[in-house]
Amino acid sequence: MTAGWTAVDITDSTAFRAAIDRFGGFSGTIDHLHFNPSAFREKDPLELSPDELLTDVRLGVGALLDAVQAARPHMQAGGRVTATGSMAADRPWNRAASLGVQKAALRNLMFSLDTTLKPDGIRAMSLTVNGTLEAGTPFDVEHVAEALFAASTRDDADWSTEVPFDGA
Repeated sequence: MTAGWTAVDITDSTAFRAAIDRFGGFSGTIDHLHFNPSAFREKDPLELSPDELLTDVRLGVGALLDAVQAARPHMQAGGRVTATGSMAADRPWNRAASLGVQKAALRNLMFSLDTTLKPDGIRAMSLTVNGTLEAGTPFDVEHVAEALFAASTRDDADWSTEVPFDGA
């Protein structure tokens, strides 16, 4: 099978949901949905407007609801929903105030999704990257991808909805 692609603004709920539904219809199932967008806006809490914060949360968290709700009809037992979290949820940098809010809200939402999907045999988890992504370091994207795969393929008996990643 060949995967295709679709350019879509993920903050456009209608277009984003339609793209996911088309993919699910084309492939027949969605076995693993991974969510990784976030908005980086270098503003401290005294510079950041409420509208800017909500815009960033819409992208970094709200779009996850669209993705999961659109994918759910195409998912079955054994399916996985994963997200890339960040140390910003626990150790926010004041100059990127909205990023910490996004990552904390993302983690919270993943717990709610896991609880909701678990009865149908679908699990959700967030990998919290406790470092800065950089090639050739323990936080190389390849190491993060390996950790995400390992965490998302755990048996239910060993499942954890939030998995910290402290480097390879």
